[in-house]
Amino acid sequence: MLTRRSMMLASIAAGVTMNSKTASTKAAQPATPVNFEIPAGACDCHTHIHGDPAKFPFFAGRVYTPELASPEEMSGLHKTLKIERVVIVTPSVYGPDNSSTLYGMMARGASARGVAVIDDKTPESDLDTMQKQGFRGIRLNLATGGVNDPTVGRPRFSAAVERVKARGWHVQLFTSLAMISAIKDLVAASPVPVVFDHFGGAQAALGVGQPGFADLVELVKSGKAYVKISGAYRASKNGPDYADATPLAQALIAANADRIVWGTDWPHPDSVTPAGKQITDVTPLFQIDDGRLLNQLPVWAPDAAIRKKILVDNPARLYRFG
Repeated sequence: MLTRRSMMLASIAAGVTMNSKTASTKAAQPATPVNFEIPAGACDCHTHIHGDPAKFPFFAGRVYTPELASPEEMSGLHKTLKIERVVIVTPSVYGPDNSSTLYGMMARGASARGVAVIDDKTPESDLDTMQKQGFRGIRLNLATGGVNDPTVGRPRFSAAVERVKARGWHVQLFTSLAMISAIKDLVAASPVPVVFDHFGGAQAALGVGQPGFADLVELVKSGKAYVKISGAYRASKNGPDYADATPLAQALIAANADRIVWGTDWPHPDSVTPAGKQITDVTPLFQIDDGRLLNQLPVWAPDAAIRKKILVDNPARLYRFG
């Protein structure tokens, strides 16, 4: 039987800690100083804002309930990491309501861009407004909640492309390697950029030879897809440095450094409601040291010019920073 103590010990072994006073846990802040020069205009390409639910209600169909994470905490994170720009992504807990993401974007002004979640009921006029507000893509979640059937994923991807192609937005996918293999022909033919979250769902323990990883590498190499080398703790259980994720990152960078972006995945939500808990119960955020995670980038990309592509040039092109 899993106890809270056993869960905490397992989390610590994976480089993750949880505050025992979960009611007062705050979103993680970096504990380790950055040990390399961060270029001007660097961008954290994957974050979330969890606003006060009295103002930003959670989606009734969500599969977990996160702790709060404010724009002020995010600003503190990026000040410590010496990162100027940010991309805020609407998490699944809000469904197609992007108001909490917009709240975070407004707090950061011109240095922020957004990735929205929409549905069939989202009118074109809303997309027009979101474009003016700084949204530059839409996210499809084909992982959380078990939406992993290619017969569902293929038409959802195609529909998403149709919604954004006139605006030049991109389609971001949170999914698995199996799904990537199932839709690779659609991605290769897509008229808009495609962005895969978190190493494309690859698992570090399975190495670069795992099924589907070659398809991901091929899409990156061809220039048809971007990959976020973000949330290494999601790909690896080998904390705190997640060294076994290094071959995955290096393979993707070697395939095409012009199609790689980096992100923290702050505030590190745990999208799995613990056994015995209700979906409406608050699940603590992972306490990840983002300074230590960022310090893996020179391991993955020793060349400063390549790091500038990943941190500055590629995000500026993809998210259209001025």
